Amino acid sequence: MAAVSWREVLLLTGLVVGCYWNSLSCGFVFDDVSAILDNKDLRPSTPLKNLFLNDFWGTPMSEERSHKSYRPLTVLTFRLNYLCSELSAASYHLLNVLLHALVCVLFLRVCRLFLDHRHSLVAALLFAVHPIHTEAVTGVVGRAELLSSIFLLAAFLCYTKSTSPQRSIVWTPIALTVVLVAVATLCKEQGITVVGICCVYEVFVAQGFTLPLLLDTVRHLVLGKDGFPLALLQTLLKLMVLVISTLLLVIVRVQVIQSQLPVFTRFDNPAAVSPTPARQLTFNYLLPVNAWLLLFPSDLCCDWTMGTIPLIESVLDSRNLATLLFYAALFLLAFHSLRHRHGSAKTVIMALSLMVLPFVPASNLFFPVGFVVAERVLYVPSMGFCVLVALGFKVLCQKGVLKKLSWLLMALLLSTHAVKTFYRNWDWESEYTLFTAALKVNKNNAKLWNNVGHALENQNNYMMALRYFLQATRVQPDDIGAHMNVGRTYKNLNRSREAEEAYLVAKALMPQVIPGKKYATRVAPNHLNVYINLANLIRANESRLEEADQLYRQAISMRPDFKQAYISRGELLLKMNKLMEARDAYLRALDLDKTNADLWYNLAIVHIEMKEPREALTNFNHALELSPRHKLALFNSALLMQESGDPKYWPEANRRFLLYVEEEPQDANGYFNLGMLAMDANEDEAAERWMKKAIRLQPGFRSALFNLALLYSQAKRETDALPALDELLRHHPEHIKGLILKGDILMNHKKDTQGAKVCFQRIIALDPGNVQGKHNLCVVYFEERDLPRAESCLVETLAMAPNEEYVKRHLSIVRGKMAAMSAAGQPLKTQPREGATAEEEEEKQATEAEEEGEKQEGSGANANGKQKNGRKLAKEASSPEPRRGLDNGQAADARRTKAGGKSAKDINDIEEKRAAALKRLEEIERLLSSD
Repeated sequence: MAAVSWREVLLLTGLVVGCYWNSLSCGFVFDDVSAILDNKDLRPSTPLKNLFLNDFWGTPMSEERSHKSYRPLTVLTFRLNYLCSELSAASYHLLNVLLHALVCVLFLRVCRLFLDHRHSLVAALLFAVHPIHTEAVTGVVGRAELLSSIFLLAAFLCYTKSTSPQRSIVWTPIALTVVLVAVATLCKEQGITVVGICCVYEVFVAQGFTLPLLLDTVRHLVLGKDGFPLALLQTLLKLMVLVISTLLLVIVRVQVIQSQLPVFTRFDNPAAVSPTPARQLTFNYLLPVNAWLLLFPSDLCCDWTMGTIPLIESVLDSRNLATLLFYAALFLLAFHSLRHRHGSAKTVIMALSLMVLPFVPASNLFFPVGFVVAERVLYVPSMGFCVLVALGFKVLCQKGVLKKLSWLLMALLLSTHAVKTFYRNWDWESEYTLFTAALKVNKNNAKLWNNVGHALENQNNYMMALRYFLQATRVQPDDIGAHMNVGRTYKNLNRSREAEEAYLVAKALMPQVIPGKKYATRVAPNHLNVYINLANLIRANESRLEEADQLYRQAISMRPDFKQAYISRGELLLKMNKLMEARDAYLRALDLDKTNADLWYNLAIVHIEMKEPREALTNFNHALELSPRHKLALFNSALLMQESGDPKYWPEANRRFLLYVEEEPQDANGYFNLGMLAMDANEDEAAERWMKKAIRLQPGFRSALFNLALLYSQAKRETDALPALDELLRHHPEHIKGLILKGDILMNHKKDTQGAKVCFQRIIALDPGNVQGKHNLCVVYFEERDLPRAESCLVETLAMAPNEEYVKRHLSIVRGKMAAMSAAGQPLKTQPREGATAEEEEEKQATEAEEEGEKQEGSGANANGKQKNGRKLAKEASSPEPRRGLDNGQAADARRTKAGGKSAKDINDIEEKRAAALKRLEEIERLLSSD
């Protein structure tokens, strides 16, 4: 066996890079979204053991909705990519290109076993540029094929060394072969088929048997005419080791999938649920279809499901002729190669084994799979095809007349394939380009119309997306996912009535419950989301909450392990204030998935509503153990610690708020609550810094502006407090406490009684029953030496608060002063400004206050709408369509739960405590008692 030279390695690598370098600019498309973007197993926060418990898409193998594709080593390479570049698609594509180059080099080494130096290189070059490989190389999920092929070829090369020059068994290569087979299988299931290839090699190449000789040997052994040859005994021993190891791998694989096949529907593979003979005729016809793609890879399509290939329902269908021709050609090749012992026959039999055996698991002939045709599964079978082409080329080159022509044709074939591959890569640039390219090949596949719609939907082009979704319903009227997509798009367009109608159509297409028959075996798990989506839509109407709950319960009755139904129902029950039932719903969901941080978070929210802060904090901590950077859990658990009032929790609350602002650096509420914590801890500099940061991010932040002003006031920095209060009142002219604080500062520190008077009059206009504002206005009248009006004002105040001793005391002081002045013959009221009567002065001041209030109200009319309080629940992703596993209408709602950081009650309590620090009573009594 000739080794592969460095020149050949560089040639193959350069050719691969030349054909695929433009794939580095492609993104994550099609199945990449579920396998990479939505797969939590890639994240460093997910335990490594989860890779060996979940399927290729990150779904636990124990769940019925699992795809049952067990490829942990492939997912491990995705995780390594994530560690290096997170979700930068270029690094994932680059690794795929390098892996393809490695496969080409290994394939060349295998070809050297059966072909000469020149023609084995031709086979490897053809394999390197064949357009059928674009899905496996340019599609990131195709890495499963690449990795499996590497270990498959390595296992085969290793097995070829299991016989020594003395024809004895060498066990080390055999043991290594078994290990490599296991590794190949952990990359993708088809890796186990290399055992069959090794068996074919051992019997027909290494031992040199032909079919007649093999039958004759078996006949002699059965009749006992000859003894048992040592070579045959060694062959049987080696084959037994391979077969037993394969059976063990199969047993382990069956245990991993828990003896369950994945659930596929007629939309994934229509022939799989068709009656006889349509099922058999269609599945057999798919073989020549795949062969044609290898022979003439012109019309390539990323998705061949649904109506791409119409069912063959009659033996008279002309397409059956293609099936017969395919089987005839395959039989003739196999018959010729098995009857002869020359080199070409051995090459053909090995090429056929490479073509047929790795394709068997995906052929639908023995068990249904989730697709009709998939170009990426032809990656290994194309190796056998390339060997056959190279062998044919070799035969033509031996005929002198055709030698130059054959070289010209081969050069043309390699060139056209390379160009086709290069341009085919551009189709994978985005989901829109991929699916629109597929629609040029096939317009009868509703899934393609749906996927173009999804691509447009991701661009927020809902009107155009709706056209594609509606076309999908016309192409496949019974496609449940298409009607769900129509409903979701109508919802995004705020056309609720049409959305409900579309969901009802999808619901009507669901299989009816048959007593005694398992429902889940007849429907795709994602289609059950029609109940969730419809319930989420109608529960916006308060009068239809019970109807929505009925839909959730119907989904649960059809599939007791439907986790999303429990989650959505728990949220609805919380809205209906059925807290115990909401808690039970979340606990049931946690029974199904204890590793879901969002579920622990939602349960914590329920406990908060149930006034059980300890249990809430425990559940928040569970969420953070599973996802240390869970933003909602960080924020709300820190808020809970802060609201507890226990200083021992403050350091941890501060740490969590700091983590939160790292995750959400543009959310002002994180900085505001850091400021509140600093105020509680009397760390004024830090509090000022955090409050200013919050205000920069959210101008007009009501609570931050007031607390910053309060902080300045407590620190005797009234000059700094006034600009903050002016900004607060510009955005929120109705902020009574801000008006009180500003009036206090103007009256007590700026001696601006007119400005203070405007503030207090504004308070009375907003809240006529505000005792503090009314009392402070009385003090202003006293400051203006308008004792009769001060007396009248205090009488009105006392009527509002008859039990307030300080009002009685102040009224007594004013009346005493009035009596003293009357006794001394002094006027009880000072003169107004020059040129104005007392009545005019009062009227002018009242008018100015009213105009100022109206002006401020007009500038801040909508300010309150920005400060909503209350916590929100985190939701899971679901999808009505079969491809993605994500429904935009059900996407995770990871938002902050308290815009203002504190509840209204808590803010009032805090501000009342701060008000005590102003020492209002002492100051007022000083004013009233002074001469």
